[in-house]
Amino acid sequence: METKQQLENYLQAIQEWEKDQSGLWFWEKIGRIPFKMLDKLTPKFIQEKISVLVDELVSYVQSGGKYLVSEKSMINHIQKHTLHSISSIKDIGEIPIEDMVALSEKLQKNRANIATVQGASTGFGGIFTLAIDIPVILGIALKTLQEIALIHGYDPNEKTERIFIVKCLQFASSDIVGKEAILNELAQNYEQRRSAENMVSQLQGWQEVFYTYRDNFGMKKLFQMIPVAGMIFGAFINKSMIQDVSEAGMMLYRKRRVLERMNQLEGSEL
Repeated sequence: METKQQLENYLQAIQEWEKDQSGLWFWEKIGRIPFKMLDKLTPKFIQEKISVLVDELVSYVQSGGKYLVSEKSMINHIQKHTLHSISSIKDIGEIPIEDMVALSEKLQKNRANIATVQGASTGFGGIFTLAIDIPVILGIALKTLQEIALIHGYDPNEKTERIFIVKCLQFASSDIVGKEAILNELAQNYEQRRSAENMVSQLQGWQEVFYTYRDNFGMKKLFQMIPVAGMIFGAFINKSMIQDVSEAGMMLYRKRRVLERMNQLEGSEL
């Protein structure tokens, strides 16, 4: 297990990453364009497809639905990349953080490549194939975050973890004010060890948050509506979205695991 100094080094790196989240680059800035403008520019059937995201996310939080990943296959995959014997999610939580980092980074690269191919293939047809891309990229994002949760020893079958996953998704597309609010909420959840019911209560107004995510998502997707040229935009946009989502999941889940191990060390010293 890691020493106190090693854990503090991990935590410091995570905190530095959190501070770096204040900048918005071009794609994030255009994602802040008001929905009224998006409403005028986007064809109705595309709007309807994007709006389905809200229902899909609500359904995912409540039951997991069609987005739940295979626990068994992930355990087998993780076992191949660590020297520690694992047979359950609890065992995964005991592997070195160094292994978690390596597994997460490999997963991020793999999922970003898949998203790139997906965005390019659907972007080639412009508006005619964009409707296919929207639910697929959401599925890739949710699957990636669930796999990151498992890599850190957390069970996405639990409702609290699905809420945390949606928070990671929300974090990746929020502005600096939103990111700070989410970090504060997650810190309180960890310190107070809130139940699923309390976390759901905290998410009152969460549908409005999802609509904001939809607006951001929709504006980026407008660039894919141009046939052929949309292939370039689609590949780049999908890749950047999955990279951002997976990075948020990696850092936020790593922070939880580091803090838990620091508490364990402090408890063993008493």
